[in-house]
Amino acid sequence: MSIYLNSDSKIIVQGMTGGMGAKHTTLMVESGANIVGGVNARKAGTTVELGGKELPVFGTVEEAMKETGANVSVAFVPPAFTKDAAIEAIDAEIPLLVVITEGVPVLDTAEVVQYLEGKSTRMIGPNCPGIITPEESLAGITPHTIAGKGPIGLVSKSGTLTYQMMYELKDFGFTTAIGIGGDPIIGTTHIDALEAFENDPETKAIVMIGEIGGDAEERAAAYIKDNVTKPVVGYVAGFTAPEGKTMGHAGAIVSGSSGTAQAKKEALEAAGVKVGKTPSETAALMREILQAL
Repeated sequence: MSIYLNSDSKIIVQGMTGGMGAKHTTLMVESGANIVGGVNARKAGTTVELGGKELPVFGTVEEAMKETGANVSVAFVPPAFTKDAAIEAIDAEIPLLVVITEGVPVLDTAEVVQYLEGKSTRMIGPNCPGIITPEESLAGITPHTIAGKGPIGLVSKSGTLTYQMMYELKDFGFTTAIGIGGDPIIGTTHIDALEAFENDPETKAIVMIGEIGGDAEERAAAYIKDNVTKPVVGYVAGFTAPEGKTMGHAGAIVSGSSGTAQAKKEALEAAGVKVGKTPSETAALMREILQAL
């Protein structure tokens, strides 16, 4: 089992013919993901060879879905065009849309998230590494060689910390690892992923990685307390961040005591979540839990 993505997923890539799109489509093909085509209105009707696979290019997401049966789209589209690309995918009713693009204007994302309400599409991102179900499928930029299949579910705001945690726990492996992105407004949240992992019979324990800024982790802590029966370990990036500074991700800004790593750690611990001070300590906490199961 997995959440949102599995070996049956048929993936198209919006922006497949651009530099980043082509590079990462190649890596997705090499990972074994079932990439079935791409979307670029200017190159519709052509094909490109990526990762040893001849892939058709379609004019629209709707056309690509009709021709290939695609049910996942990964968007590598410049920030200025991301909103339009996302709305096109939502209008086509693609079940899963993964937006990798960094630097999308927050107002654009807000409009897309509002547009998603009542629609059938789930959006992951923007500004995220996407989602990987090891040994089954990859929709995004996570290196597929880091870790194999196992009982851990991982949800993270940070791409690099997703990779580090997968590497630290590669001896156990993962059902699915999902990078939700660090922007102030995102599609899929910690809570969405926690709910899906709670409902997935193969996921035995969950790692949740947050970071300073906003109140997503505090809200996730409240959700865990009321709804999650599986063991959860957490890590919050930014214990040494100075107050009032924006750190890396657009959403990582601390104001007063709200949004600090310490406040988030305390909220999570109050919900029964064990929180590590470093990624390695967090991995060690998860290792202890899994060895006791």
